Amino acid sequence: MTIVIPSDYHAKHALEKGRVLCISQDEAVREDIRALRIGILNIMPKAETYEFSLLHPLGRSIMQIEPVWIRLKTHSYQSSDRSYLEKMYVPFEEAVGKNHLDGLIVTGAPVEEIPFEEVIYWEEVKRILKYARQNIASTLGICWGGLALAKHLGIDKVIHSKKIFGVFETVNLDTEHPITGEMDDRFHCAQSRHAGIPDEVLELERDKGNIHLLSYAKEAGYMIFESTDQRFLIHLGHPEYEPRRLIEEYQRDRAKGRSDVEPPMNLDLENPVNTWRSHRTEFFSQWIKYVHESTSY
Repeated sequence: MTIVIPSDYHAKHALEKGRVLCISQDEAVREDIRALRIGILNIMPKAETYEFSLLHPLGRSIMQIEPVWIRLKTHSYQSSDRSYLEKMYVPFEEAVGKNHLDGLIVTGAPVEEIPFEEVIYWEEVKRILKYARQNIASTLGICWGGLALAKHLGIDKVIHSKKIFGVFETVNLDTEHPITGEMDDRFHCAQSRHAGIPDEVLELERDKGNIHLLSYAKEAGYMIFESTDQRFLIHLGHPEYEPRRLIEEYQRDRAKGRSDVEPPMNLDLENPVNTWRSHRTEFFSQWIKYVHESTSY
């Protein structure tokens, strides 16, 4: 349960308050334990404020984690602190340069309504995903990041007429899988997306032997699935979100005049309760365990 971060990292106190042990690079070297190097391609708005959402569940795993924050050369990051990004984030080529990445996370991004080919940084993301599938044990895509992984597998998204937004009960479809096997048979998870992949398309890809389907929500469709070589793991939900994040996104959408966006389902805006924290922690912990086992043999 250890995260290797700079001693002056801005969210260090919050992580320690969340029962995550934080150590410096020098302390990590003295412990003589090889930390798993997890690359994080963070494309979320206000990138620095989103970091805690991933570091906390990663830090609750049993392994020592060294996050490697990655920035895109072709992305403007207009809502993020540019000086902070240049200090804390590195281009992908540098992230994989001298030290191999054990795992990679591709975050969500507020571009799911835009065709992939029109996203300004899509060609760069494609190059990263091509490298990752050939050289990194496991790449986890969250929300848009998951849709990007699916696109790389030849499975395109569709735009929904109504945003999938809220907290939904989800069925675990494979209780013997190395990642979902330790999760509850039924669990809740947050969703916040304007795009997805039709059930029938994913079922056809399953029948072709291209993917494994791992979870399903009645209101949101198939939520977790993977490539059959297990290099790409896709989670179309937002297990890392806290309830406040859903409320903030709803307020943001309404402020932008998105009258088509309804309040998040199954979440009390006045008294929000997190009913998916255990799923979040178990999902990330088992993914980290899988990465460790895949890179240790």
